[in-house]
Amino acid sequence: MTSERLAAGGYRTGAADELVDLLPRWYRLADEEGGEPLRALLAAIEEQIDRVRDATTRQYEDWFVETAAARALPLIGDLVGYRPLAGYQRILSEGLHDGGPSGDSIRRLAEALAPRRDVAGTVGYRRRKGTLSLLEELADAAAGWPARAVETSRLLAHTQPVRLYGGTTRTDTVRATRGSLADLRDGGALDLIGTPFESSARTFDVRRAGVEVHVWRQKAYPVTDAPAYRVEGARNRFTFSVLGADTHLVTRPEPEPSTTHAATVDNVPARLRRRLFADRLADYYGPGKSVVIRRGDRLVPVSGIVVADLTGWHYQPARDRVAVDPELGRIAFSPRADLDDGVHVSYHYAFSDDLGGGEYPRDLVDPDGTTVYRVGPGQPYRRIADAHREWRADRPADAVIEITDSGAYQEELAFRLGGGQRLTLRAADGARPVLRLLDWSSNQPDALDIEAEDGCADASVTLDGLLVAGRGIRAGGPLATLTLRHCTLVPNGDEPSLFLERATATVHIERCVLGPIRVLADEVGTDPAAILLRDSILDAACHDGAALAAPDGRHAHAELHADRTTVIGETHVHAVGTVSDSIFTGILHVARRQRGILRFCFVPPGSRTPRRVRCQSGRRPVFAGLGYGAPDYGRLAADCPAEIARGAGDGSEMGVFHDLYQPQREDNLRARLAEYTPAGTRAAIGFVS
Repeated sequence: MTSERLAAGGYRTGAADELVDLLPRWYRLADEEGGEPLRALLAAIEEQIDRVRDATTRQYEDWFVETAAARALPLIGDLVGYRPLAGYQRILSEGLHDGGPSGDSIRRLAEALAPRRDVAGTVGYRRRKGTLSLLEELADAAAGWPARAVETSRLLAHTQPVRLYGGTTRTDTVRATRGSLADLRDGGALDLIGTPFESSARTFDVRRAGVEVHVWRQKAYPVTDAPAYRVEGARNRFTFSVLGADTHLVTRPEPEPSTTHAATVDNVPARLRRRLFADRLADYYGPGKSVVIRRGDRLVPVSGIVVADLTGWHYQPARDRVAVDPELGRIAFSPRADLDDGVHVSYHYAFSDDLGGGEYPRDLVDPDGTTVYRVGPGQPYRRIADAHREWRADRPADAVIEITDSGAYQEELAFRLGGGQRLTLRAADGARPVLRLLDWSSNQPDALDIEAEDGCADASVTLDGLLVAGRGIRAGGPLATLTLRHCTLVPNGDEPSLFLERATATVHIERCVLGPIRVLADEVGTDPAAILLRDSILDAACHDGAALAAPDGRHAHAELHADRTTVIGETHVHAVGTVSDSIFTGILHVARRQRGILRFCFVPPGSRTPRRVRCQSGRRPVFAGLGYGAPDYGRLAADCPAEIARGAGDGSEMGVFHDLYQPQREDNLRARLAEYTPAGTRAAIGFVS
């Protein structure tokens, strides 16, 4: 409804006036003298008119694929012969009822089962049926994955007839150039063997189909103008990752120039190889490209870059050169280089989804009356501590400390809130700041400290879009809520990422990566703290480590609620609420089994839990990677049992990447390929990442 109801009168004055103004004035005067019953009647009539008008507008929008609601897409597709996956309407309708996926999950499921772009292009696709460029476009439209289609028959080596050596026909000339083996003098072609971009033929391969569609499920995420990490004990050695870990750099994908263009390494988030980077350095290095290196404010020129293998740090560049290893994410300067102004880098890394701290878009909403303190280069405050000091002096009810760059902040931080105060410490949209919590005190913990004053049970704190390394976060006192959104609290073995010390706060953790949680509470005088995990990874670094427990390893005085979460390690809690579509790699032990429920989850044998509904405990999940920082971190492997990979309540995978709906995307893509593959051939899907 476009108008508002009056709390006193019960009708909408703006809507009523539209009809009242059409009446003669003497009717309006008589109505005012009688208490305006006619105005109230017209308001009720106008409300029904608005309903009809809104329904008509919605129906008109549903006629067009660009504006139609998700529920209308299958109906539009049916008009042009688009066949959605079986069960689409059932799953979507079930999600609209209580207990189904959230609204955002429904939207992402609808996009996976009947992508808008795929429905819109159905007629055009039929005109291009059988072309390789169409198969690549289908992968993007039907599954949202960039792809490269390869006709494998052209990569099959065959013996050339003797007559071709003297042949002059055009057909003979073309055949003579096909199916040739690798040229051992062509280092670039040799480097591409085993990738989707190889051009040399093979003698025999029974695994290959007529057409192979290689897809990239991971995306390229940027890091912009961030400080490089100086390797300990060496002043001239750096890593691109500010955490000091090796990182395989990827290319910044460029859109394809036309629908008939075959995908190249420039159009997908491909891993940068040393040979490729060296051969096409000008294409991948420089502002606006895949990799940038700066010394202070000065850009290292292309002529100063040399590509090298920095395994073991054996290579030493000349004085005016900078060695770069894109496969390890390492940088080496000459020992004589002037590095007093620091080294900053911009690069791209591969990951599966918008999870943890990153420069991807986030929804940032500030309530009216919020005071914003901006920190960063060119902003009023250079350090977080400066903005914190101003916030303490002003003491606003609602405040935001926003960090506007992707720099590293090494500060000792402690936030103490008063009654009714709400504070948000966040990254600006498009930034990924790093909070490095160092050992400031030899006899005290050095965590980021958050505490509410005694008697202030309505204070709340939100951390959003941050990467916290070195130490974790300690929360204490009578906080009302502690919220972590899109944050990475770098897992560090047994050291907790979040320590709740006699805190009564409700903890909301959404789309985060964090290490163990420890809960120290008054188990007699207080109720269990509520911990809500959603679309996150809780990582104890090993399956038998304590991911969530009390400091002494006993049951945490907490009640756990989890949706679409992967927990690496053991969980010991007082109670659980609703746990759904989640994976626990270690034992889940719940003290109070009389309440709570587990739905569509994996828990290992020997777990003590409340009632389970369609949970798995026999076949264990198989992960592609469990080391933090790896591109495949937390992702299920291709050979993971189907009971896990398709075991969620809506047929998607269990765990943190549930909302990617990769099983549905894969099924949708296979159905489209079967429909549009050239006659007499079979299309196979190969997952590059």
